[in-house]
Amino acid sequence: MRFSCVIIVLLSAFMLVNCGAKKSTDISYLESANKNIPKAPRLNVFAPRKSSAAQVPVLIFVHGGNWNNGRKGTYDLLGRNFASKAVITVIPDYTLSPDATYDDMSRQIVSVIQWTKKNISQYNGNPKMIYISGHSAGGHLGALAVMNPKFGIASGSIAGIILNDAAGLDMKNYLEGNPPTAKDDYLTTWTSNPEQWKDASPIYFLNKNTPPFLIYVGDKTYNSIKIANSRFIDALQPFQPDVKPIKLNKRHVPMVLQYFSPWSNRFDEIIAFMKLHKK
Repeated sequence: MRFSCVIIVLLSAFMLVNCGAKKSTDISYLESANKNIPKAPRLNVFAPRKSSAAQVPVLIFVHGGNWNNGRKGTYDLLGRNFASKAVITVIPDYTLSPDATYDDMSRQIVSVIQWTKKNISQYNGNPKMIYISGHSAGGHLGALAVMNPKFGIASGSIAGIILNDAAGLDMKNYLEGNPPTAKDDYLTTWTSNPEQWKDASPIYFLNKNTPPFLIYVGDKTYNSIKIANSRFIDALQPFQPDVKPIKLNKRHVPMVLQYFSPWSNRFDEIIAFMKLHKK
């Protein structure tokens, strides 16, 4: 009887978000294919099924997976849940290691941002209210794409950054103590060059023009993520002294699984953050 009730609740949740959102699938976001990348990645867009008179905010969500794993299709429920709450959600795939380095991946996320700015009004999204989020490695790539000036994302063009148990915020510090090897494709992802490790670390690009942050960290997550987030928040304080991490009693994977439920408190928190920092 209990199992049947669980199934009914899950089906009801799926029907609720499915009715409130529509999905556009496998849209190309790269203007030109990189010959070094074997297959051009694509993105999905989740929009409210019912159009509003005013343009709505936009969330770009970058999936995690240790830079060598993961796929956009896993996060359909996340996209549908946000869209059912009037937040258009863009979820891209990106080329994974060992077929790409952190730099290649970051440049692809930059292309996602550029595509979104150019095209999201067609879905009734507001190109002046684009927020970027990511879990684990996706948090790193989203932040780095916006913050590293070499990628050319204009200051003020991203309304906010939402980190969900983000990894890699200070890869220089981590790799100095744990030099990369072939394990997990880290030697390919990060190279053996310490200057590249610094270039890959969002913490070194914080300044007064950095977009506002909303930061979630799991109390039961990996110690390396706790350390990197603590260092990042300390470095952020001179520029955004009011930012305090929202700590949740969760492990690393459940930090993103919570978005698969339409009743998660995270949606209200993130929408409130968007309203506070709208352009």
